[in-house]
Amino acid sequence: MAGIVLNQAVIMFIIILIGAGCFKLNLLSKEAVSQISGLVLKVVNPIVILMAYQKEYKPELVRNLGRTFILSVVAYIIAMLVSYSGIQEKEGRETVIERFSCIYSNCGFMGIPLVMAMFGYDGVFYLTAFLTVFNALVWSHGVMQMSGEKSLKSLGKVLRSPAIIAIVIGMILFFARIELPSVIAETFEEIGSLNSPLAMIVAGATIAQTNLLKVFRKPRIFYICFLKLLLIPVLTILLFKLFPYDKTVEMTVLAAIAAPSAAICTMQCLNYHRNAAYASEIFGVTTLFSIGTMPLMMVIYEFLL
Repeated sequence: MAGIVLNQAVIMFIIILIGAGCFKLNLLSKEAVSQISGLVLKVVNPIVILMAYQKEYKPELVRNLGRTFILSVVAYIIAMLVSYSGIQEKEGRETVIERFSCIYSNCGFMGIPLVMAMFGYDGVFYLTAFLTVFNALVWSHGVMQMSGEKSLKSLGKVLRSPAIIAIVIGMILFFARIELPSVIAETFEEIGSLNSPLAMIVAGATIAQTNLLKVFRKPRIFYICFLKLLLIPVLTILLFKLFPYDKTVEMTVLAAIAAPSAAICTMQCLNYHRNAAYASEIFGVTTLFSIGTMPLMMVIYEFLL
């Protein structure tokens, strides 16, 4: 399995380089990158999620979906404990951005392509449980941290999220045992195949907007990378010893929590007038390093469990 992950990581890295090259050669503008990102998040990702529910109803699938939800919640508890204990508030420090970047991962952009390569639609099916927890937390806890307000007004956005809408529709079709007409299913399969290349091109173009030479002279970012890409995933692996579930369930949660920092951190920084440039730097560096750390986590998982 680690070999599959490494192979997928190399493919993703090559596409990231192509995305970065396209941006540097002015084949992609900032506006175009933003539009493609929106296309992936609002159209392609939801279609991939919806198609993950187009499978034969089996009680075992339902049980594993519930187990994935449990592991996802506990994994986020670990991420929060590590972030709040490892990142202390200090004057002049972007504590909120650093904690947000450690807790929330790019589980849609990076998680879906990796899980699809490992387990196909079965993995994406289980990943929807993680995405549900992610959306619920990022639009409640995440927004409260960014805004500094203890309000749950943003929870409405959870229900309007394209990913959540796709999950709800997919679950209705799954439990009602309704199959999409073949022409629609084939069309959605074609659109879903765009997910990995488009997501990685966006990641590459985003990294290209960051001055990596300047960023690499900031030791603090390496510390954030250590917490996000190494410590939190390793503790999650150890958690699996307490909750021994199906291997597909465990590795799906691991792939999601081990993904780089969420791109939504930069968007929320822009929305709440925080240091979006710093958030973008963390996103860029964690994305770059995750190409190596995500396969490493799979190796550690197979070695320990």
